[in-house]
Amino acid sequence: MKKKRRVALLCGGRSAEHEVSLQSARNIAQAIDPNAYILTLIGITKDGRWLWRGETAPSGASASSVDRGFLSPIGGFLLNDDDPGAIRLNESALVPFDGGSEGFLDALRSRFDIIFPVLHGPWGEDGAVQGLLRMAGASFAGTGVLGSAVGMDKDIAKRLLVAEGIPVAASVTLFRGEVRPSFAEVTQKLGPVLFIKPANMGSSVGVHKVRCAEDWDAGLDDAFLYDSTVLVEECIVGRELECAVLGNGVAAEASCVGEIIPAHEFYTYEAKYLDGNGARLEIPAKLPVEISERIRTLAVKTFLTLRCEDLSRVDFFLKSDGTILVNEINTMPGFTSISMYPKLWEASGIGYRELIDRLIG
Repeated sequence: MKKKRRVALLCGGRSAEHEVSLQSARNIAQAIDPNAYILTLIGITKDGRWLWRGETAPSGASASSVDRGFLSPIGGFLLNDDDPGAIRLNESALVPFDGGSEGFLDALRSRFDIIFPVLHGPWGEDGAVQGLLRMAGASFAGTGVLGSAVGMDKDIAKRLLVAEGIPVAASVTLFRGEVRPSFAEVTQKLGPVLFIKPANMGSSVGVHKVRCAEDWDAGLDDAFLYDSTVLVEECIVGRELECAVLGNGVAAEASCVGEIIPAHEFYTYEAKYLDGNGARLEIPAKLPVEISERIRTLAVKTFLTLRCEDLSRVDFFLKSDGTILVNEINTMPGFTSISMYPKLWEASGIGYRELIDRLIG
């Protein structure tokens, strides 16, 4: 009988995408093959504490308590897990993951065969946790330190893509503390409607669509709450398309292309994770074969240019004249029930459980 592999899912984290990460971990825990893996969840709180359920059930746990599912991978670990807006770690049932006598870093390496950091945003998707795991000598799924850091920073990623001849939207980069240009100055370069984005954030957190000077400063103020670097981009009128990638850093394969048709003004955080009717996903997208193949080729080229590994989702704009622009890359895309990444692979012939197997493998 094949020995089960010990897998630890890291979830939560310190970023504004904490709840999204918990949703992703919940879905993976429910889908992972219990005959192939021994799964442990480790939650990182918003203030950076690492918590888990420990090796045994908490004292006092009973069939009528919040821990009644303790023997399942997710039981007792989360509260409100069926509510994307209220989901949270069940801290009262968790204990610190400190490694005990082994020590924190040694425990990460010795207790698990592989770590799956299902963390979105800063302090999880930006190379920080990847560097920690590398220091611990632990094997982990996903992109490494360099690709994670580069992929997270929209400013640096765009500079590298431009150097490689990959088309992107026009933009300017602003830094906290410098003298801000006026709305009029920026619109002269980028057009009358602008998008403001924190450089190191995902899930549309801190993103604003700005049409007038009155909203300019407020949008920048909010974006700078999430990062010291802010990207201001031209507004692209076109279709929003996404392509999933699996690879090993040397070679990669692309899924079919999907289209997001938002019900909101743009694909907001609420549309992605809170509102089940916030966007319609068309998978595969209705595209000419030639356009679809160009997008898939660009997705792989973007993945390899930015030194990504294992998985990423590349987002595109398609303009009415046929121009294709790379919007951004997500090196740890969402795994929620309405997330594009697993849905794209499912439509391409790789189901959710098989996808998890591929990533762990």
